[in-house]
Amino acid sequence: MKTFNTKPADIQREWYVVDAQGKTLGRLASGIARVLKGKHKPIYTPHLDTGDFVVVVNAGKVRVTGKKLDVKYYYRHSGYPGGMKKTVLRDQLEKHPDRVLKAAVWGMLPHGRLGRVMFKKLKVYKEPEHPHLAQQPRKLEV
Repeated sequence: MKTFNTKPADIQREWYVVDAQGKTLGRLASGIARVLKGKHKPIYTPHLDTGDFVVVVNAGKVRVTGKKLDVKYYYRHSGYPGGMKKTVLRDQLEKHPDRVLKAAVWGMLPHGRLGRVMFKKLKVYKEPEHPHLAQQPRKLEV
């Protein structure tokens, strides 16, 4: 028996759409990261990007448990001394819900060149409309 080794030519990319309304943030992010990595496919190889494209709609209606809305902070820095800013999750969900979901998924992907390539296949939208209808995305239950 020979061992099967996935080659870049063997990879077929699909498009999936996920409705985030009423879903728990962390569980949703881990399911999306799994598809972006390609772990749902039998040809998964850790050193290749075998994952698919994921379009997330209704990101503003994602759910969080416990007191995270008032306790969890998102930090950013301007690059200047004293430029650290922090935003509570409640405000971040109102203004930029796509950033909340992207930050959660990014934390579950590899932090290197391959992870950045995987992350580019994630498209997040606040509303139920998205511009990727031409790709005919299939519905994905996470």
